Amino acid sequence: MRSSKWFVLLSLVILVLTGCGSPTNFDQSSLRPDVDMLASVQRAVNEYREDTGVLPIKTRDQDTDIFIKYLIDFEKLVPKYIGSPPANSYEKGGIFQYIIWDPEENPTVKLVDLRTPERIREINIRFKGTTYPQFKDKIVEHVYTVNFKNIGYEEDITVQSPYSNNQLPIVVSAEGDLYVDYSIDLYTYMKDNNITAEPGEDIREILVENFPVVPAYSLPYTVDENNEPVIMYDPTKKEN
Repeated sequence: MRSSKWFVLLSLVILVLTGCGSPTNFDQSSLRPDVDMLASVQRAVNEYREDTGVLPIKTRDQDTDIFIKYLIDFEKLVPKYIGSPPANSYEKGGIFQYIIWDPEENPTVKLVDLRTPERIREINIRFKGTTYPQFKDKIVEHVYTVNFKNIGYEEDITVQSPYSNNQLPIVVSAEGDLYVDYSIDLYTYMKDNNITAEPGEDIREILVENFPVVPAYSLPYTVDENNEPVIMYDPTKKEN
């Protein structure tokens, strides 16, 4: 009887964790950015650069998404410049990948929330494995909402925003690539802080400048005549 109760309890725990979309081996400290951890990695990066003249980054293809292009190589930092990778880093079982932003002018340690690519990979398996029409509504030229029902989901799938309590939609390009739609976060932050931008300017920089987590796996955004975020995407002019 006792073993039966424990089985039911364990099943409920697994169900709850699965529903939240969080890996079961993550403690709460690994689910949020930590100022001290960022600062310690930044110091280590700075010292490594002073000693070697280069940055401690992994080699990536030139066409890699700019937000995940310069991953920090902790093997180059441990143990001389930092005791171990941060507790919330991917290397230690956390959900954040540590990257270098603006490596040429102002190398700054930033984070990528790995829950996003994990969810995209999950959707992509179904997306690529069906012959049904996967595009639904046109958002802008070359970008659409996803027809989740046609790929086996009962409801639209979202990802947790790293900036707010918002659940962010997934969109798809004409080429079939999946991205996170950060429009609602951009709109809210710009409105709350009275930020204006010029049409044609990539406003994702606003999130990069004001948060430790970068808007990875996204398309470029600009503003319309009302200073509201719109996706700015031309498949013939991809930015890396």
